Amino acid sequence: MNNWKKIIVTEHQTLFETMKIIDQTSLQFAVVVDNNYRLLGTVTDGDIRRGILRGEGLEVPITAIMNSRPISAKIGWQSSEYKRLMNSKKLKQLPIIDESNRVIDILFIDKLESPINKNLVILMLGGLGTRLRPLTNDVPKPMLKVGNKPIVETIVDGFKQFGYTNFIFSVNYKKEVIQSYFQAGEEFGVTIEYVEEEKRMGTAGALSLLKNRPTEPFFVMNGDLLTQVNFKQLMQFHKEQQAIATMCVREYEFQVPYGVIETVGTDLLSIKEKPVHRSFVNAGIYVLSPEVFDYIPTDTFYDMPTLFEKLVEHGKKTSVFPIHEYWLDIGRVDDFERANEKVKEMSHES
Repeated sequence: MNNWKKIIVTEHQTLFETMKIIDQTSLQFAVVVDNNYRLLGTVTDGDIRRGILRGEGLEVPITAIMNSRPISAKIGWQSSEYKRLMNSKKLKQLPIIDESNRVIDILFIDKLESPINKNLVILMLGGLGTRLRPLTNDVPKPMLKVGNKPIVETIVDGFKQFGYTNFIFSVNYKKEVIQSYFQAGEEFGVTIEYVEEEKRMGTAGALSLLKNRPTEPFFVMNGDLLTQVNFKQLMQFHKEQQAIATMCVREYEFQVPYGVIETVGTDLLSIKEKPVHRSFVNAGIYVLSPEVFDYIPTDTFYDMPTLFEKLVEHGKKTSVFPIHEYWLDIGRVDDFERANEKVKEMSHES
């Protein structure tokens, strides 16, 4: 790898600085070194997101969340030996060090072997788009154009960028518009199959309409979202967590417009002036393992939060993946206008 130094960070850099490096390189990984390039630790995208969930501030030194006991290998091995080590330890990246523990290279498994992303992508495109009328009177919401292409085409391009090309579209309202535009996907470099909702099924309920149960973890995403999430990182995170289901979440904050009074009985303890509350909210993007089908009823409305609650109730491992990348739910006319403004900004920047 010729540009491996791009993912080197020093022990003095912050979580935020490391997060930017990982996002910019899309390599899901960074190596922490001292001033002499000696290996101190490694950081994955998953490490950063888990740190955020724990409440770590963006300005903490990266040493606070790094893996301080990383697996590495000495220079001079055969390529097959590096590959064998990486496969046995399930590593995607491997720092190569010299006799003084200095990093001299970083190997990536996808450079040693050609990855094939067979994971299915299921897009939920059946919504009525009521809040976007009159824009959706003749066009289904996912086919509204942001920039010069429909929302759902931008979503498809986003997955395709990371090697995911097998799609199922769940359609209902104005389905013929979507099917006529995409057909079987050949013109877009992907394969597309369709399931048709005869009635409202909910995001999880619509999965019961699939003809065949997937054999690998798969994505489910609402068809009215624009995001720059790295889907490869998301899938890797799901596998690392050994979860049956992973939900993407966004941090949402709101400010109480009044002074909030804290009391005990009739005694006033404190006054917090216009406090800001922060919570994680559902972002409408999921990775599910095939076992979830055991918990989805057929021919019944079933939304995704209900499925997650059911899995938790049965003691199944579920996880959350915090999104810090660009994300917008196009649910209303002002959201749609904001999305078009964002596309214009990006085109001017490029």
